[in-house]
Amino acid sequence: MSQLLEKAKDFVVDKVADIKKPEASVSDVDLKHVSRECVEYGAKVSVSNPYSHSIPICEISYNFKSAGRGIASGTIPDPGSLKASDTTMLDVPVKVPYNILVSLAKDIGADWDIDYELELGLTIDLPIVGNFTIPLSQKGEIKLPTLSDIF
Repeated sequence: MSQLLEKAKDFVVDKVADIKKPEASVSDVDLKHVSRECVEYGAKVSVSNPYSHSIPICEISYNFKSAGRGIASGTIPDPGSLKASDTTMLDVPVKVPYNILVSLAKDIGADWDIDYELELGLTIDLPIVGNFTIPLSQKGEIKLPTLSDIF
């Protein structure tokens, strides 16, 4: 009897593994807004949905790192849904307080940019499978605003 249950379990695992899943990629990270409190960056995430119906996004979690340290993190609850059989562009705002930027002075002073790593987790609700998180990671550099950008 246990062999039959094991075979049934393996069969289900194989079938679930073969189910098409949405795929995502970070296409760009740019300066979005400068305020008195923080610098806001925007990550553009492209998500393709292979299903013929829309899929709700449960949440987007992010961790923004520089020089191996986390400088911003958070979650965006219920950001909408993925379009059916299409690619959806999502904007993920990342707010970095100025006091954190000051602590990165060594990296910033060399070339007036921030070398970053952005880790995203896109959690979607797939039928039958349940909640599924697509992990994403992007490395790059962002030029900081100058006084002429602010005024």
